[in-house]
Amino acid sequence: MPAPPRTLVDKIWDSHVVAPLGDGVDLLHVDRHLLHDLAGVLSLEDMQARGVTALRPDLTIAMHDHGVSTAPDRTAESTAISRRYVPTMTALCHRFGIPIFEFDGPGQGIAHVVGPEQGLSLPGLTIVCGDSHTSSHGALGALAWGIGSSEVTHVLATQTVRQRRPRRHRIRLDGVRRPGVAAKDIILSLIGRFGVGAGSGAAVEFAGPVVRAMSIEDRLVLCNMAIEMGAKFGIIAPDDTTLAYLAGRAFAPAGPSWDRAVAHWRILPSDDDALYDLERVIDCSEIVPQVTWGTSPEQVTGIDGRVPDPAAEQDPQRRRAMAAALDYMALRPGDAMDGLSIDWVFIGSCAGGRLEDLREAARVVGDRRVAANVTAWVVPGSTAVRLAAEAEGLDAIFTRAGFQWRHSGCSLCAASNGETVPPGQRCVATSNRNFVGRQGPGARTHLASPATAAAAAVTGRIADPRPFLDRIQGG
Repeated sequence: MPAPPRTLVDKIWDSHVVAPLGDGVDLLHVDRHLLHDLAGVLSLEDMQARGVTALRPDLTIAMHDHGVSTAPDRTAESTAISRRYVPTMTALCHRFGIPIFEFDGPGQGIAHVVGPEQGLSLPGLTIVCGDSHTSSHGALGALAWGIGSSEVTHVLATQTVRQRRPRRHRIRLDGVRRPGVAAKDIILSLIGRFGVGAGSGAAVEFAGPVVRAMSIEDRLVLCNMAIEMGAKFGIIAPDDTTLAYLAGRAFAPAGPSWDRAVAHWRILPSDDDALYDLERVIDCSEIVPQVTWGTSPEQVTGIDGRVPDPAAEQDPQRRRAMAAALDYMALRPGDAMDGLSIDWVFIGSCAGGRLEDLREAARVVGDRRVAANVTAWVVPGSTAVRLAAEAEGLDAIFTRAGFQWRHSGCSLCAASNGETVPPGQRCVATSNRNFVGRQGPGARTHLASPATAAAAAVTGRIADPRPFLDRIQGG
């Protein structure tokens, strides 16, 4: 009797079950554990205090991202936070035998940028990290998710993690993506349409012709922000685009091992008749550049839209949330997004700091200057991204325009390194969250694509990037 059809998620899950624990929970083997400085230091200090060793230190790799300064002249001593975490993380990793991308080395960067670019994130792997946006790595066909601090310690000690098998959702992106519309615009549009609870802890598989036409960098954005829909996992089946991206990367298989890996990766995509708990089909043809107006990624509108009126909302809880968001953001119902004056622009993060993102932003900037009222930062997602961008001359475009060209790290995305937007100031950011205080106490954050952020920087207001890009394409 033939085996029943399975989804991509089930194929990976089934091959990693160490033991069923009952009630839908399994003990899973972890193939790759990414350890960032904040969660890593706390867990390793705890293990050291208890005399616990790492079972498979070779399957963990550590990096400095959340706590490091991104200042152009940074050192490990730049801030009190980096003084605490940089040397401690390095010493603890050496103590436990855990490989680490050193603070001043070419591999340093945000975990969710470094993993894919180094070939650490591979199809069919289970990947965990003490950060919710670990779902990013699902863009390579991996089952990847964020874990809590106690789970970080558990993985270090046992190379396993307890996890409940998720519901399987599929979102098929049909139609044609319009020029000037980024992957960030598509995922923000989906979150706005379905809400931050739409994924309900599920594994969301993105599929369809729009996804297949995307680069890996674009796919990483979709999977990164699946978390903002409430999902536990975001994932995309590996294809020829995946293989072309991974070939030759530092930690990817090579030679006969590559051939064997590719043969396995090609059988991972969901079977034709596989069943999902929920399926959605979206026509992307009408999606325009998006920008958030509130304090949740679901509080978003097209660049040509206006701030909605809470009084028109039927649900009392949502109505209160909308009113609170407008008060925090100092906006009124009916305010137009296009033309709203801003103070800061942040181009960076694991949702907007890859090389492709910087190229798109630089296309918009061109020979223009940052508006006089704006402070603008470009923070590459990794040192490798920064070096590649400098080799292409992108840094010169940004610095001539008046941007600060900085070192890599999480920076203003989470403000956990001491870098913040001043209270009351309005920032257009390419990051993934706009919660109250996310970029610093009282900071007002508008999420947008790299192109939209660049347009805001040079105009001093939220602006549609498409006219800038149309001029380039039109010569």
